[in-house]
Formats: sequence, C-alpha cells, structure tokens
Amino acid sequence: MLLTGVTQIGGIVYVLSMVITKRSPWNSKYKTWVIFIGVYVIATFLITPWLAPFFGRECVKHTAGIAPTNYMTVVFNRNYVQPKLNAVLAQAEEELRGTGIKICYLDANFPFINTFPLLPHLSHNDGKKIDLSMIYETKDGELTNTQKSRSGYGVFEDPKSNEYNQIEKCLNGGYIQYDYPKYITFGRIHEHLVFSEQGTRILIKSILKTKYLGKLFIEPHLKKRMSLVDPKIRYHGCKAVRHDDHIHIQLK
Repeated sequence: MLLTGVTQIGGIVYVLSMVITKRSPWNSKYKTWVIFIGVYVIATFLITPWLAPFFGRECVKHTAGIAPTNYMTVVFNRNYVQPKLNAVLAQAEEELRGTGIKICYLDANFPFINTFPLLPHLSHNDGKKIDLSMIYETKDGELTNTQKSRSGYGVFEDPKSNEYNQIEKCLNGGYIQYDYPKYITFGRIHEHLVFSEQGTRILIKSILKTKYLGKLFIEPHLKKRMSLVDPKIRYHGCKAVRHDDHIHIQLK
C-alpha cells in the first residue's frame, strides 16, 4: 500500500481509523478524513517515538543547528536514526558553531524493522544513514541554509566542462535511474542561490571529524572541486542515484 511505502505506519493507521470510523456515531462527510488524520497524528508524534527505541532507533534530535530541510520528513516518519548517528550530528553541530551553517537533513530511516525499505532509497533501512542538504549562498556570497527545491532533492550541481562527468558515464552505461531525483523536487525555488563550495566544504569537514562516521557519499566532481581528501569519502556507484544535490552519511 502506498501509505505504508511512504510512511511505514500509514497502512496500519488507515485500517485502525476505518475500524474507528465504522463504530463512531458521529455523522459528517468529513468523518473518515478527520479520524484518519487524528489517529495518524497520535501515532506519529506520540506512539511511534515511544516505540522506536525498542527497535534501536530514535528521532533525529532538533536543535538550533539541526533541523529538517522539509518538515514532511518528520510527518512521514522518515526521520529516525540509531543513537550514534544523532551523536555524529551533535558533534558536527559543535564543530560548526560560529559559522552560521546549519545541518539541514533530508531522508533518514523509518522507525521500525531493519531491511524495511525507505523508498526510493536503496540503503536507508537500518537506522545508520541520513541525507544532508548542500549549502548555498546568495550572489553576494552570503551563506544560507535555504534550498533550491521544495523537497531538498533534485536540483543538481552539474560538473563543469573541465571536470570529470561521472553522471554522463552512468547514464550512458544504462543506469537510467541515476538522475531520477530531478522528478521529485516538488517545485524549484530560490533560483538565485548558487552552490557554496566554501560552505559545503566546511559542513563536510565538520562531519568527517566525528567519531562514528563510516562513509560519506558525494559526486566525484564535487569532491575534487572542494579539494576534499579523506578515505571516508567514497563513490556510491552507478546503481544508486547521483549525489550532487545532497550529501549521504552513514555509520561505521
């Protein structure tokens, strides 16, 4: 069911809300929707955060320096991680103090069950992974935590003419899914913003200093452009999707 694929708990909530709806004496044409939304809100914000630790996961902890790029990530229960990944984010936040750079996260993991797929991702199924937004700046060079798409995905920082083009190599090799995030922007915004090499490099360097980090994925042309050299920075392969619209990090 679509609700389950998008939110993990949506299918169960739907069935439960239908049972409540049939037994409710309240008559209204909006009854089904009101009950479903009410049950979903209770399940998402009260029950699920309480149950998730039994599966080794917890919500990403929001602070002054850590927040979702889009709050639909939270509403859809895609904001759960193992505690050590929260420790990575907290340590990186400390490294970033005074820079004006905020850690804005995208999809993490669902709250329950290892191997349960967080579509459309291939590997976000064990609480160990999370995507982070790039850093952008205004034309005047002012850093901003604002993004260029509503979802946070799909607006790419393409290779320059003198840079290695891994994207073209993957697409020409038949991996047609490689740039599919361009279809899930849910609208482009803030077109005036430009990719910040300096800001994104500072963000990545702060993450690389953390204790529990295992790997960090970013496109090869951006790694070279930002002069990043670290064995934890890996290439994710053509079977995944391109990583010049976000940064993927994961635990050891």
